[in-house]
Amino acid sequence: MIIRKAKSTDAQDLKVLYFEYLTQYPPTAEQDMELWAKLLEQFEHNNHIYLLVAEEDDKVVSSVHMTIIDNLTHNVRPYAVIENVVTHMDYRRKGYASALLEKATEIAREHRCYKIFLETGSNKESTLHFYKSNGFEIDKKHSCLKRL
Repeated sequence: MIIRKAKSTDAQDLKVLYFEYLTQYPPTAEQDMELWAKLLEQFEHNNHIYLLVAEEDDKVVSSVHMTIIDNLTHNVRPYAVIENVVTHMDYRRKGYASALLEKATEIAREHRCYKIFLETGSNKESTLHFYKSNGFEIDKKHSCLKRL
């Protein structure tokens, strides 16, 4: 397993992951893959955006998207937000997502983050148990969403 930041050449593999396995928000339009590649190139060189991928068999099989957000509170320490934790069905329960979450945690510590906030759209007990087993807790804060 190779863990690294996503590159522009990963666009197609990521499209497969997102379209087939992030089913809560299915795409409603054809995707501009040139735009995907351009964004991935920007992410690759940004030290506050981490689209981490696990590569196996020369393809991306799992990903975690984390953003570091600068902050004026908590002694001017940033915090991190993780979304889009997804693993290809054929590679689940093999440690890919856990390894990515561990890498994200390591990066957050390097940035002196005081917390990592993980967003999930799933209420499945198995998914919540997975996050708990990776050190995340279901807290009493509420996430409020406004669709634009």
